[in-house]
Amino acid sequence: MAGIRGELRLFKSQEKNVRTLLVTNLLFAMVLPIIDVFAGAYVMRSTDSASCVVWYELCLFVGIVFTALVGGLLLRNFRPATIYGFGIILSAVSLMFMMFVGRATPGVICLSGFFVGLSTGFFWTNRYLLTLHSTTDEERNYFFGFESFFFSLWSVVIPIAAGAFLSWIDGVEMFGRMLSGRNGYQIVTIFALIVSICACAALSKGDFKTPVGSGFYHIRFHSLWRKMLLLAALKGMAQGFMITVPAILVMKFVGGEGELGMIQGISGAFTAVLVYVLGRVSKPSDRMKIFGAGLFTFFVGTVLNTIFFSAAGVLAFVTCKVFFQPLHDLAYYPTMMKTIDTVSRIEKRDGYTYIMSHEVGLFAGRAFGMALFIAVAAVSSDDFALRCVLPAVGAIQLLSLPLARNIDKSS
Repeated sequence: MAGIRGELRLFKSQEKNVRTLLVTNLLFAMVLPIIDVFAGAYVMRSTDSASCVVWYELCLFVGIVFTALVGGLLLRNFRPATIYGFGIILSAVSLMFMMFVGRATPGVICLSGFFVGLSTGFFWTNRYLLTLHSTTDEERNYFFGFESFFFSLWSVVIPIAAGAFLSWIDGVEMFGRMLSGRNGYQIVTIFALIVSICACAALSKGDFKTPVGSGFYHIRFHSLWRKMLLLAALKGMAQGFMITVPAILVMKFVGGEGELGMIQGISGAFTAVLVYVLGRVSKPSDRMKIFGAGLFTFFVGTVLNTIFFSAAGVLAFVTCKVFFQPLHDLAYYPTMMKTIDTVSRIEKRDGYTYIMSHEVGLFAGRAFGMALFIAVAAVSSDDFALRCVLPAVGAIQLLSLPLARNIDKSS
C-alpha cells in the first residue's frame, strides 16, 4: 500500500496537462480492445472469411491516413484537444453503425472500417501532438509506461468481461425476446460510447496551449526523419497483423469470443505490471534493449504459430503478441518524439508535419502487409496465408532494431 501511495504521489506531481492526458487515455484504453479485437471477431462471425477481416482492417487504415492528411486543415480552425475528443466519440459511433446495421455486407464492413479509421486517426494524431508539447524526453518513459500499463490492464479486463458477456447472452431470453450474439455486440458498443463520453469529459479539464503552424504538407525531409519513416513502415507492417490475425486465429482454432477474451486476458496480466515497472525505472538509454526484447518475442510467436498451426500455436502467438506490443510501444514512441524534437529544430517546421507523415509511413507498412496477405490468400488459401506470411513479417521486423539504434544515436 505504501508503494501504491508513492505511485499516486508521483502521478499527482505531474503537470496538469500530463495528468489530463493520462486519465483520458486511461479511459479510452477501455474502448481500444473492442476496436482492436471484437470488431474483427464480429466481422469473422458475420462473414466466416479471414479475407473480409483483412479488408475491414485495410479500410480502417485508409481512414487513419486520410484523417492525418486532412488534420492539418482542421487544425487551422479547431484546437487539437477538440479534434482529439471528436475522434474518441466517433470511434464508438462508428462501431455502433456496424453492429446495428441490418446486414454485414462487404460494403457495410468496408465503410464501417473506414469510419472507425477516421475516428482512430483523429485520436492518435492529436494524442501525439498534445503529448509532444506536454512532455519532455526524460518524462516520456514514465508517460508511455503509465499508458501501456492501462492499455495492457484493460486488454486483460475488457476481453475477459466482454467475451464472457458475449458467450453468455447468446440464446438468453430477456423481456420476452431471445437475444443473439449480435445483440451482445450492440450492448458492448453502447458501453463503448458511454466510456468515450467520460473520456471526453476528462479531456475537457486540460488547459492545452499547443502551438500549431500552418505549413504542414512537405515532401522533402531530413535524412534522420526519412529513417524514422522507414521504421514506421516496418512497425505498420506488424501492426496490421497484430490487430487482424489474433481474432481470425482464435475464432478459427479455439472457439468463440469467450475463449478470445480469456486468451487475451491471461497473456496480458503480467505484461501490464511489467511495462509500468519498465516505464518507471528505465532511462532513455534503455529503450533499445526493450525494443529488441519486444521484436524477438513477436518473431518467436509467429514461428510457433506456423509450426503448430493449432489451438496451441494460437495460444503461443497471442501470448507473444500481447507481450510484444507494449514493450515495442514503450521504446518506439519516445524515440519517435525525440526524433521529432530534433528534426523540427533543424528544419524549423511544426510538429504536426512529422506526425502526419509518420501516419503515412505507418500506412505504407500496413497496406503492404495487408496486400501481401490478400494476394497470398487469393492464389492459395487463408490457411496458407496465415501460416506463411506471419513469420515472414516477424523476420522482417527484426530489421527494425539496427535501424532504431541508428535513429536513437542520431537524435
